[in-house]
Amino acid sequence: MTRKYFGTDGIRGTVGQPPITPDFVLRLAHAVGCVLRRTESRPTVLIGKDTRISGYMLESALESGFNSAGCDVVLLGPLPTPGVAYLTRAQRASLGVVISASHNAFPDNGIKFFSAQGSKLGDDWERAVESALDEPPVWADSATLGKSRRLDDAAGRYTEFCKSTFANDLTLKGLKIVVDGAHGAAYLVAPMVFHELGAEVIAIGCAPDGMNINRDVGATHPDALIAAVKANQADYGIALDGDADRLQIVDAEGRLFNGDEVLYLMVTERLARGELVPGTVGTLMTNMAVEVALKAKGVEFVRAQVGDRYVLEELDKRGWLLGGEGSGHLLALDKHTTGDGLVSALQVLQACVRSKKTLAELLSDVVLFPQTLINVRLKPGQDWKASAQLAAASKAVAAELGDSGRLLIRASGTEPLLRVMVEARDAVQARACAERVADTVRS
Repeated sequence: MTRKYFGTDGIRGTVGQPPITPDFVLRLAHAVGCVLRRTESRPTVLIGKDTRISGYMLESALESGFNSAGCDVVLLGPLPTPGVAYLTRAQRASLGVVISASHNAFPDNGIKFFSAQGSKLGDDWERAVESALDEPPVWADSATLGKSRRLDDAAGRYTEFCKSTFANDLTLKGLKIVVDGAHGAAYLVAPMVFHELGAEVIAIGCAPDGMNINRDVGATHPDALIAAVKANQADYGIALDGDADRLQIVDAEGRLFNGDEVLYLMVTERLARGELVPGTVGTLMTNMAVEVALKAKGVEFVRAQVGDRYVLEELDKRGWLLGGEGSGHLLALDKHTTGDGLVSALQVLQACVRSKKTLAELLSDVVLFPQTLINVRLKPGQDWKASAQLAAASKAVAAELGDSGRLLIRASGTEPLLRVMVEARDAVQARACAERVADTVRS
């Protein structure tokens, strides 16, 4: 059975258009509640959200849907996605629900779920929910309706959790840090975390109005962070996205470090402390320079499909702890069950403080390979996989690159596009090889 509503990260869309409408979201919560009650007589569900104006409407619909199925609800208010995951586990709740469209603009919104263990749920669970959506509702009677309450100190509890992932013998005193909350879910928590660990904090992107989430700020628009770091002569800049599971970090020079580099740093920081790191997981898009550098240190590197859920699946399968994407979704499973922008930032700052080195110094042995990405529009019915010309061009490029580069061809999941990506130590070679393959697709 294919999934009708669930994508790679919950259910997402434009507010007011199916499926992000109050009637569907109420039905969705009721169906989820019915699935939960198959194994638990009185489930408790936590609901958190980001700062989109539509969050109020969707929160009410979810609350009614869960109550109507006999589930108790705890409302957390605006809270980062990883904060909801943490509190679901800490509160021994049955399920965590997040109302967020992550890095999307405010007209969009979405619903995603976390298990009682604080991890994302699998395809089988999502299929069970979609099957329940096709069944008639089973309304609870008055005596068995769920109840609702609000957890007033949710932000404070999550703040303390984030701080607990930073070494007890270290402090951020003496550091000036720009914190960009993307006008999103971390607008309150993020400045507090770094301030309470001793840093002087300059907050930007921390004044949400319901419609400015991710607008020209945050991890998807790092120019604002770079400008603020330079203007304030700060030591570091930390940018999160709308639901704060993604990180971008800037040093005092205004240099932006991506998720691939941060993943490498997280690995080497543990190695420097004598910890065993048997392997780590990136994605098909992870820069080859990181793979080469990790293998030079004896750390196995495996690529998963693009998407943090696939990175997590690969980590679970292998029993490893560290993985991530260049976009800034990073997983440190010895610290949290899911990707967390704040926790990842603290891991980076911990490495810098402990070593008394800058980010650039810690990453001096990793020089990212130049990367060329070309999107080629496919003609209707074009079967690129069966193209002998494309296969021949790909083989020739792979032979030319050898061990000093790589070619990746993959179809877009949302548009009739073929993405051609080439990495090489030489930028001119990367561009030339990518153009050759793209021209073959076009012809």
